[in-house]
Amino acid sequence: MRIMISADMEGATGVTWTADVLPGTEQWQRFRALFTGDVNACVGGLCAGGAESVLVNEAHSSQRNLLLEALDDRASMLTGRHKPLSMMQGVDSGVDGVVFLGYHAGAGEEGVLAHTYLENSITGVWLDGRPASEGRLNAALAAEHGVPVLLVTGDDRACEDARSWAPAAEVVAVKECVSRYAAICATPAITSARIAEAASRAMTGAGRVEPVVSAHRIEVEFDATHLAHAAAVVPTVELVDVRRVGFDAATMTDAVQAFKIVTAVAAGAVEGIYG
Repeated sequence: MRIMISADMEGATGVTWTADVLPGTEQWQRFRALFTGDVNACVGGLCAGGAESVLVNEAHSSQRNLLLEALDDRASMLTGRHKPLSMMQGVDSGVDGVVFLGYHAGAGEEGVLAHTYLENSITGVWLDGRPASEGRLNAALAAEHGVPVLLVTGDDRACEDARSWAPAAEVVAVKECVSRYAAICATPAITSARIAEAASRAMTGAGRVEPVVSAHRIEVEFDATHLAHAAAVVPTVELVDVRRVGFDAATMTDAVQAFKIVTAVAAGAVEGIYG
């Protein structure tokens, strides 16, 4: 059994603030260790449950946040940006299950540091008409490759979200959302034990399943009209409202890659503090 971990940082133990996850800050340096601790707890639990190897795909921001020198030796780490499948790079490599670790709620929703890809310019994303967090998008991509989602960790709002797109997965809430920038947090010793126990249990669901390949539609709403107009320049992307664009794709892989282009173009159109 070979398992993949897609490791994001906003939903890691203790994280509640921008500086906690912003590369280069003092706080980020501190929370890299806690983030790595969450990952190691998950690796230990997966291996206790029967995993023979674990691939950890860094999925946050610079995608260079985890401490390789502190990583459990039973895992290997895929680090760095510009990966074709981004947060889900490796899901097409024959893995038998995937863990979404350190995930968060989607744009426009309640949750600690809630967003979808862009931190504060996107107010909503919909996949086939349903509100879509990064978790929902990535779960649909995993399904296309026949890979079950085994475990989701993050705040309580992320876990609640996960129940709608991965009902069979284990969930571990490492903190309880109070606001976008505040949470009631359990200590690393407590969260590590919870993550390890859930990861071990989750291995009962490991094993490839029949791939689900179909066409999809994604719509994205921005907080300013010019971002929507910028994104609508991308071929196949249409302006469906003054701040909203949409596009259709033949597969989820195509949909995710088009979504990456849309968000990159929109991010490039942001102008200073006015957005």
